[in-house]
Amino acid sequence: MVDPWTAKLETYLDGELSTGEMRDLDTHLRTCPTCAADVLSQLQTKRAVHSAGKRYSPSPEFQARIRKSIATTPRRSPIRMWLGATAAVALLVIAGLVTISVRQREWQRHQTLSELADLHVATLASANPVDVISTDRHTVKPWFQGKIPFTFNLPELQNSGFVLLGGRVTYLGQAPGAELVYQIRKHQISVFIFQDRAAGRELATAESRKQLSFNIETWNQEGLRYFVIGDASGDDIHTLADMLKKAS
Repeated sequence: MVDPWTAKLETYLDGELSTGEMRDLDTHLRTCPTCAADVLSQLQTKRAVHSAGKRYSPSPEFQARIRKSIATTPRRSPIRMWLGATAAVALLVIAGLVTISVRQREWQRHQTLSELADLHVATLASANPVDVISTDRHTVKPWFQGKIPFTFNLPELQNSGFVLLGGRVTYLGQAPGAELVYQIRKHQISVFIFQDRAAGRELATAESRKQLSFNIETWNQEGLRYFVIGDASGDDIHTLADMLKKAS
């Protein structure tokens, strides 16, 4: 007999469950190592397939330009045809390099956000999601001293609805950073902080977006790159992000 939770994992990763089902499955993942491991495995597979299929896929506009450029024109002299072909090849090379560069940056951005989504899911599924357990920002912040190569400020949460659960050291690639875990109502939100150069230039501008079934807001401030990610509403994500910006 198929475990009813296992049957829902793929739909969960596609973000197609209802809000109530998402919340129930999040709770289940924190207590079931088997399902948590299955979710992480499927996330890695989806990310690999998505990246392989789209990394260098030419756009329809680019394909149209190629077809138009190589179309033959009657009654042209060999010299003019050669010059035209040379110019067309040069334009195609330039356009191709620009397209590859843009797609490479988009692929790197997707990879970074997918990796952060994986880290957030791992936190949700972990029996010990944080290494320092405290609701006091004055306890959590000093704990990171000497463990990461930068410092940061945390906001005052009184009367905000948010609760700080604690934090731990995490890594983006090989770069160390901080992960803070917050809760609002029944939703957990991960706040990742890294040095901006470690996050990469492909995330040089602030943005809000969806990654899998999560809302993400990211920005850079005073040499640090912040990511706020969770299945809470976009308004809650934005509110916490705004509080972090003001605290910094």
